[in-house]
Amino acid sequence: MSILVVAEHDGAHARPGSFSALAVARDLATRSGERVELLVVGSGLDSVAADAARFAPVIVVDQPLLANPTADRYAQIIADVAKAREAGSIVANSTTFAKDILPRASALLGAAMAGDVTAYSFLNGELRLRRPMYAGAAMATVILTGRPLVITVRASAFPAAQPLAEPSERTVWNVDASKLPNHSEYVGLESRPTLRPELTEARVVVSGGRPFRSGEEFEQYVGRLADALNGATGCTRALVDAGIAPNEWQVGQTGKVVAPQLYVALGISGAVQHLAGMKNSRVVVAVNSDPEAPMFSVATYGLVGDVRQIVPELIRELGQQLA
Repeated sequence: MSILVVAEHDGAHARPGSFSALAVARDLATRSGERVELLVVGSGLDSVAADAARFAPVIVVDQPLLANPTADRYAQIIADVAKAREAGSIVANSTTFAKDILPRASALLGAAMAGDVTAYSFLNGELRLRRPMYAGAAMATVILTGRPLVITVRASAFPAAQPLAEPSERTVWNVDASKLPNHSEYVGLESRPTLRPELTEARVVVSGGRPFRSGEEFEQYVGRLADALNGATGCTRALVDAGIAPNEWQVGQTGKVVAPQLYVALGISGAVQHLAGMKNSRVVVAVNSDPEAPMFSVATYGLVGDVRQIVPELIRELGQQLA
């Protein structure tokens, strides 16, 4: 029996959030006696496999048809490997990647699934999982029955696993390309290039709301402040719908969940859908012209005023402090 950790990667390295999932798997394994294995799927994975092997034994599924993560193919691979390795649990970081693929793999396995887990405990040897519901307005305690268990965890809620003293073994998993599902085709990816940290992995996130009326204005204020803090940029759904910011920057119930050390909300009123994506941030700074904005209720520090006046002052002060 094993615990299979599905590792997300960028083509060169495993993403940091995958190591939080690995830390959970390691802890579960100490109680069950199961072995822990990392599953890496894609094409041209030598660098990724070497990086992942520093943390756990790796199963490498390297196939040109898997270069892009189409849900039907990746889910089939995960299900096949889980069956062959007799996986008692499948664990992954709760990202858009996992949300797209893991439910399908769970269905193929006939397995119970809990997503976005933030805590867990054992009672009389039974695993109990805590996860948010209703945009974070309530927390549910969930018990999964049957095997395998499919779990995605919120990386910000768990520490990352540390590397091992020696690299682990790598096992190559051969795939018959003719048997891979072929119901969907990867056409392309629309994304705005950026040198900033990935949103869910950044220690600092600066997000903007409705006051910003163009992409240029967003970069002038939100982008520049994020760069001054070496942080990532985020936004509300309103900016995505208006075409001002790309979808991958959206924070909230229908976007990404973040929990950075510092979250700066510029001109964000604080609708419950947005709060669901950032309220676990350690320090929250809110800047808004409306003193009654709900964002101030969750803010550690608040500034009432026009973001167009306050943000340039913050950037100047940061520049002086760092000079």
